Amino acid sequence: MIGILGGTFDPVHFGHLRPALDVRQALDLDEIRLIPCHVPPLRPQPHASAQQRTAMLRLAIEGIGGFVVDARELERDGPSYSLDTLELLRKDLPGKTICMLVGMDAFRGLTAWHRWRELLNNCHIVVMTRPRAAFPKEGELADYIQRHRVRDAGMLRTKSSGLLWFQEVTQMEISGTRLRAMLAAGEPADFLLPAGVLDFINKEGLYRN
Repeated sequence: MIGILGGTFDPVHFGHLRPALDVRQALDLDEIRLIPCHVPPLRPQPHASAQQRTAMLRLAIEGIGGFVVDARELERDGPSYSLDTLELLRKDLPGKTICMLVGMDAFRGLTAWHRWRELLNNCHIVVMTRPRAAFPKEGELADYIQRHRVRDAGMLRTKSSGLLWFQEVTQMEISGTRLRAMLAAGEPADFLLPAGVLDFINKEGLYRN
């Protein structure tokens, strides 16, 4: 099984990387593909360029087995819709089961995603949660959970798509917004992101006012 984690990664930090590692280990995934978004449909345009964000991702996973950078969204014009990426991955990875990793906050906004009901036609969705997380109790998302959630992670290997799994992960209260504000203010960001990424940010003069 392949895990994919998309995002602006502006910049990539341990709040992205540690939960992804937790999922890889818990589900015994063959690899995690980090997919930087080109034009986010529901968020402001990234501050760093596509080339800079890709470079930071490559630095972040240097020497770490089982993690790769997949830059396919940067090669497409227009909004970077997850469904388009999943459909391309299904063509490029025939026979592979794809697990799309999303954080709980992103999952709560799933109904605003482009053609969101079609996502499970192409993958399983793995929601990364903190312990004892509260799930929606009513509405479209609650119905969606009821229909697709499995209670045994082994079920993910019995089908190529269509299932929803909630995986507890290490929660790190780090956000790109807060990191950028710290860097703009000249505050130290050590131990919040990989040292190689921080060195790159400093050399490039990124996120400075």
